[in-house]
Amino acid sequence: MRLTSRRGTVRTAVLVTAVALPLALAAPAATAGTAAPAAPGVSDILAEAVSHLVKGQNVKKHLDALQAVAGANGGNRAVGTPGYDASLAYIRDKVTRAGYKVSTTDVEFPVKWEEFSPSVLQKVSPEAKTYANPTDFVTVTPSDGGDVTAEVQVVDPVIPPAPVPNTSTAGCESSDFAGFVPGRIALIQRGTCAFIDKATNAKAAGAAGVIFFNEGQPGRTDPFGFDIREWRFGFPIVITSTAVGLDLARDPGTVVHLKVDAKTTLGHAKNLIAESRYGAAGEVVMAGAHLDSVPAGPGINDNGSGSAAILETALKTAHLPTKNRLRFAWWAGEELGLLGSDQYVAGLSQAERDRIRLYLNFDMIASPNDVTFLYDGDDSDAEGSGPGPDGSSGIEKVFERYYGKRGLSYKGTDFDGRSDYGAFIANGIPSGGIFTGAEGIKTAEEAARFGGTVGQPYDPCYHDVCDTIANVNAAALDRNAKAVAYATARYAYDLTGIPDRNAAARAKAAAPARTPARGAAS
Repeated sequence: MRLTSRRGTVRTAVLVTAVALPLALAAPAATAGTAAPAAPGVSDILAEAVSHLVKGQNVKKHLDALQAVAGANGGNRAVGTPGYDASLAYIRDKVTRAGYKVSTTDVEFPVKWEEFSPSVLQKVSPEAKTYANPTDFVTVTPSDGGDVTAEVQVVDPVIPPAPVPNTSTAGCESSDFAGFVPGRIALIQRGTCAFIDKATNAKAAGAAGVIFFNEGQPGRTDPFGFDIREWRFGFPIVITSTAVGLDLARDPGTVVHLKVDAKTTLGHAKNLIAESRYGAAGEVVMAGAHLDSVPAGPGINDNGSGSAAILETALKTAHLPTKNRLRFAWWAGEELGLLGSDQYVAGLSQAERDRIRLYLNFDMIASPNDVTFLYDGDDSDAEGSGPGPDGSSGIEKVFERYYGKRGLSYKGTDFDGRSDYGAFIANGIPSGGIFTGAEGIKTAEEAARFGGTVGQPYDPCYHDVCDTIANVNAAALDRNAKAVAYATARYAYDLTGIPDRNAAARAKAAAPARTPARGAAS
């Protein structure tokens, strides 16, 4: 046995002992299935100990390995390529050897969308009319194929269109579909929210198809092609000009024939999940990062940096007798639209979602011109999408205390939906994490606080061929990887401030069975 291996074993044993002793002296365990809160200060002490074990130089070794993988596989690690598969194999080997319970979940992603013949849009009644493709309407990519003749139902429009763009909220909320008759075609005006949100709400309401129409202001009247980044709606989708949309909305009971002759060819990839063998199974602390790069380059900052940081954290916590269960995830298909995390969460039962007490997301933590952005869990910055689910503000404060204690600056950033926390937030799971910036431009105020170059992107190689190992900020990688380890370990021992969404289910399961009264039917 090599000396370095023996030293590593000794360090791990010392830490395990340091962890076990205060846990043994802490308050008695709570009722079965729950984790007693850590003694005051113990969780922070243990988290600090774990953070000291995670070193930037070791995280960089994982990045070197991912760089080598990309170099041997066409220069990238994009989902659906040998580079992604080799990246997953590298991490799988590491966490398997460390003793984690390792599994994968399937991820579907679009490889090719084909439209075999022009789409058809016709008004059947009250008078017959055929609309021209592509003058009056175009097919939305990647619409499912379908041939539907049904009544249209306009959803919460602003008619006549408002003078200011992005005014209509049509279809943005499920409540917009109150009274929608399943089987009809939803007619939805363009406006403030994403088309995918409108179509998702239409699907939930039982729509047989969706016709979007442009909002109606100058420059927003013609049909246009776009990618809705979802292929599983199960019905045809087109977008029309404002004039056509208003024509279809004018007469109640209008019947339309909508036909799209198209098909999406799917590829298949895997998410990688590593779960600790320690801790309460109903108290899951989850940390995740997307593993795939864009096809243009090796993706070493985006997002080798986050993937490598949670890997090193997993290796250093593998044998710790934590109170709560640690679960690490490496997502596939983030660059294609958060596919891996979305499909993972969608595939969980409600009880399984409730066992995930919080989710920590790490997507780009070593940008060359970095700012330490922390996800704004309490919406204290009052920007963008609002606060995260209850408990997210506590996660933000844990990171703030970590950086503040070290005299390091940090700044809030909005949950803008661009990374894998999205599905967790949508399902009420408290979330937080670190982000060091992508294509955004560093301000003078940020340069004064964080250093770096004013007027330049946080990552000048974002989604580019130059996102190599040379694109990694070593200082940012080291301090932020330690913060990853700190927050993960801290919640592994103490979930104070995180709401227990599974408490009701546990109470019901722990309740004694009711004995039937004598003579009652059993």
